[in-house]
Amino acid sequence: MAHYGKAEVIALLEERGIAHEKVEHEAVFTMEGMAALQLPFADEVVKNLFLRDDKKRAYYLVVMPEDKPANLKELRRSLGSRPLRFASEDDLDAILGLRAGAVTPFGVLNDDERRVTVVFDEELRGYAGLGVHPNDNTATLHVALDDVLALVEDHGNPVQFVAMPWPESAAAEEASA
Repeated sequence: MAHYGKAEVIALLEERGIAHEKVEHEAVFTMEGMAALQLPFADEVVKNLFLRDDKKRAYYLVVMPEDKPANLKELRRSLGSRPLRFASEDDLDAILGLRAGAVTPFGVLNDDERRVTVVFDEELRGYAGLGVHPNDNTATLHVALDDVLALVEDHGNPVQFVAMPWPESAAAEEASA
């Protein structure tokens, strides 16, 4: 199977006629690094978590608003999963062909066994597009959620939408802001 790196992801988007905005930048490894780039679509950059259950039977790539804290217990309940933890860098490389700092829903294009369920936070349905890496953290793309969804589904990976709540204190701060 072809390995999807940055050039291949961008070529696939162009081949499919999928509108996207691309910003090349230095490699970034953290959400703070992403914020420092001041991208034109910075408010729609998402956080991507590569998780697995405690038996390494189920893998999840979770896509959520970058400023929302991830509550793994709540997520586990929503998914009906066994206890969740972060997958190792070895799993990240072996299953998605990615390295830490470059996790993105496009990584599932390298998941030949379609082992990974892509989980989107319901809140992302309100975004004009998702700010995601093209399997490499030296660029960020802004792509419509429906287009990302279509690529994942066409590849054959399961997709799930989950309403991930804001923690009470963060929700209160948001409301008073």
